[in-house]
Amino acid sequence: MPERTHYGPSAERRVPARMPTVAELLANKGEPLFSFEFFPPKDAEGELILWRAVRELEALGPDYVSVTYGANGSTRDRTVRATAAIAEQTTLRTMAHLTCVSQSRDELRRVIGAYAAADIHHVLAIRGDPPGGPAEPWVPHPGGLGNATELVELIRSLGDFCVGVAAFPDVHPNANAELDADILVAKAEAGASFAITQLFFRAENYFQLVQRVRERGCDLPIIPGIMPVTTIRQIDRFAELSGTELPDEVTTRLHAVAEDPVSVRQVGIEIGIEMCHELLAGGAPGLQLFTQN
Repeated sequence: MPERTHYGPSAERRVPARMPTVAELLANKGEPLFSFEFFPPKDAEGELILWRAVRELEALGPDYVSVTYGANGSTRDRTVRATAAIAEQTTLRTMAHLTCVSQSRDELRRVIGAYAAADIHHVLAIRGDPPGGPAEPWVPHPGGLGNATELVELIRSLGDFCVGVAAFPDVHPNANAELDADILVAKAEAGASFAITQLFFRAENYFQLVQRVRERGCDLPIIPGIMPVTTIRQIDRFAELSGTELPDEVTTRLHAVAEDPVSVRQVGIEIGIEMCHELLAGGAPGLQLFTQN
């Protein structure tokens, strides 16, 4: 039998046979949840960086962690391997990502099966952005799915999965605020148990999204996603990812210290912390921090 490959420092698996799901943790309404998002490594150096981050953050006891799924499914195999390795070699409750982009139904079924085989039962179901970015028109794969609602239905039909979905405090480029809320409700009706937001920089936008969803009679828990700005060059990149410009009150504070990278990082973290406090004070059920490894 070939020797088993390890994708991080070896460790005995200490995960109980039955951990509460994220949905169950949210339903208990105890302390707010907190979690970390990673992305799969591109090479051996990236693998070391990922595992250093995983081991350091594991010690903080997050409620769950997740691993992203690249545009076009470009990191599909690496995502599956990294997610499975974290689930197997750490104590962490692990959630996989999955998108509809450039994949047939059969390919999606195979990925879902690989997650199940690795004993991963949390999946974040995302339609995914077109190759050209979030502002480009969405074109489904000829043999694939049309949207995240269909992906939620597919995942739920294939096993006992706890499914999360994406939410957009800053309105999605191809939608509007009311349509975004309608879509989120449809995802919940399809079987989603919680939502995690795209990155955003105004807490009021999050609370407005929650209110719109609640007005539709939907109690889906919506977890804010937070990514502090740590370099000036991230400003344009964040606008590209979210489809909206960063607020003036954020960019003004960052540009005021633009010549000092240490100060930029400090100010970016301060802005993130301020927003986290505001979100939790307003009743957010938790926070997801996008770590960038």
